[in-house]
Amino acid sequence: MRERAIYVAMVVVGAGAFLYPFWLPARALPERAHGTDAPLLAALIGAMVVAAIVLELRRGAINGATVALLGVLSAMGGLLRLLDLPGGGSGIFFLVVLAGAAFGPRFGMLLGLCAMATSAVITGGVGPWLPFQMLTLGWMGGGAGWLGRLSGRWPWRVEVGALALYGWVAGFAFGAVMNLWFWPFAIGSGPLSWEPGLALTTTFHRYYSFYVASSLAWDAAGALANAVLIVITGRALLVALRRFADRLAPVVQLLEPSIPQEAHVNG
Repeated sequence: MRERAIYVAMVVVGAGAFLYPFWLPARALPERAHGTDAPLLAALIGAMVVAAIVLELRRGAINGATVALLGVLSAMGGLLRLLDLPGGGSGIFFLVVLAGAAFGPRFGMLLGLCAMATSAVITGGVGPWLPFQMLTLGWMGGGAGWLGRLSGRWPWRVEVGALALYGWVAGFAFGAVMNLWFWPFAIGSGPLSWEPGLALTTTFHRYYSFYVASSLAWDAAGALANAVLIVITGRALLVALRRFADRLAPVVQLLEPSIPQEAHVNG
């Protein structure tokens, strides 16, 4: 139960970190987006990841080999981010989606968080945006895990197609969510800017206009790259990853109750 609370906290804390600036008055917003709270958020996320792994180990849901595999896949995801694809495409996304589908939502969320942190160290992309990238990719991996629980029963062509569609949609969602980490801080008077006191519908309309003007084309190319990579590698990687998942799954051995020695004598 406690480990579930950790994952729920990751979602709640992440959503709060993205959305709280919208409830602040303009004079309370710093000039630099999340310049002061981003290190605290990164430390909190790191602590929750460690706590989640420790609780999973104590519960017996994972073992040392699973943690090692999480580290290996995180390193691979970090290296794959060096693969430049058209638009916002990156090799890190398709790996998180397929691994999440193979191992489940909890592993997928942890992999997304760890892989993005690893990639930031490898690429030198450490900044106030990093904890928000970690959260968004973690949510993507968790969502892929929930989809994988359903798609594992489907024919492989249908499953790969569903995961490719998920990767395509997630490509847009990643960009749309990530824009929120800085958009409310870019206060202006134009039709693409956020202003305190706007109605919810007006805020959505302005953000939609901002997203279409600034990110839609970029994210469309990245989403297509995600889908293509999943179609090409999906079947082979899912088979390999699920083989590891089956081998690393905890085994519960039910022992027959021992018969007291007196029973043998009396018998």
